[in-house]
Amino acid sequence: MEALFDKKVGGIVAENFRAARVFNQYGIDFCCKGGIKLADACERKGLSAAQVAAELQEAIKEADAVDYRQYSLSQLIDHIVTTHHKYVEDTIPALKFFTEKIEKVHGGHHPELSEIRQEFAKAADALTIHMKKEEFVLFPFIKAMQDAKLSSFSLSEPHFGHIENPIHMMEDDHQAEGERFRRISNLSAGYHPPADACQTYRVAFSMLEEFEQDLHKHIHLENNILFPGALQLFKELNNLD
Repeated sequence: MEALFDKKVGGIVAENFRAARVFNQYGIDFCCKGGIKLADACERKGLSAAQVAAELQEAIKEADAVDYRQYSLSQLIDHIVTTHHKYVEDTIPALKFFTEKIEKVHGGHHPELSEIRQEFAKAADALTIHMKKEEFVLFPFIKAMQDAKLSSFSLSEPHFGHIENPIHMMEDDHQAEGERFRRISNLSAGYHPPADACQTYRVAFSMLEEFEQDLHKHIHLENNILFPGALQLFKELNNLD
């Protein structure tokens, strides 16, 4: 158990994504702030590291967790695009409609709904632009690097220079959206609708919670698995230390 204390939370989830359920339960950010050790993360939250580690061990014992570290970079990119990018694209229209509707109907008694609607609208616009940057710039270059390694041919220098540049931009976007959804979660009392909430109100909050959970997994796969792998491959191809 003590071996877990010094592991970074992002690394723990990279080894077995079922650990994410425990971190979500305790509000430990494993995607945008995945570089912190478990012991430090627990201390900051006022949690028992031993208790959290014990629950992690139980979660990790469960079978059928996918080890995305075994995916090639191209396979991981395809999974991210077809699963998480598609989820975001498919869910945004409905959530925009629901957040607008509940603000119109219930906003008089629940003024926080206006801010929730505005924050989600900003997230929707930002994520749409972010995903296109990945799909048309960064992801194709990562796939080209993998092809270059397999075929032993040289790549011309990309217009963005070192791959750290677009990766850092994407990580900054991830940080911004992670913080935005923390604000939405706080505004919605952890996605718990009030007693007078109608069915649409409840559905909207459930969808927002699901959206945030999917975003955590989405960001985790990129920050903790795809991007480190791409950086390492770039260094190999360019003979960098």
